[in-house]
Amino acid sequence: MKKKQLTLCVVYEHPRILLGMKKRGFGAGRWNGFGGKLKEGETVEEAAKRELTEEAFISAEELEKRGLVEFEFVGNPEILQVHIFNVKKFSGLPKESEEMRPQWFDINEIPYDSMWPDDKHWLPLFLHNKKFKGKVLFDKNDSIISHEFLEIETFDEK
Repeated sequence: MKKKQLTLCVVYEHPRILLGMKKRGFGAGRWNGFGGKLKEGETVEEAAKRELTEEAFISAEELEKRGLVEFEFVGNPEILQVHIFNVKKFSGLPKESEEMRPQWFDINEIPYDSMWPDDKHWLPLFLHNKKFKGKVLFDKNDSIISHEFLEIETFDEK
């Protein structure tokens, strides 16, 4: 199976988290972090920073990789390999873009019911400063068939 590299940035300043309402395209109508596909020649971190700027008009000054999750969808031969980053430091004020509407949430009021169903499994690890790897298999209705998340010490970047 072919793996497609994607990024996801989550801005977390305890006790609040910045999420974006996806307005169009894949994941439209769901709250999510900010991210997307790599452009040719970009590193994962460069793509993460670019996507955050394009979608929320803020600049990541310090990123920390927290997760690596592989998403598989029944009937789709492509695996989405998503690199999840914590935006530890940023500049600018979040503003709405054509693709995303950013909003701050208290961590006790995260809108899990309006997010991808896997988020409730990995976001608590993220919020507790854990590093993790995972795999999620979705059916054709975006319901989870199976999932596995493991806390790790470090990422084997090869």
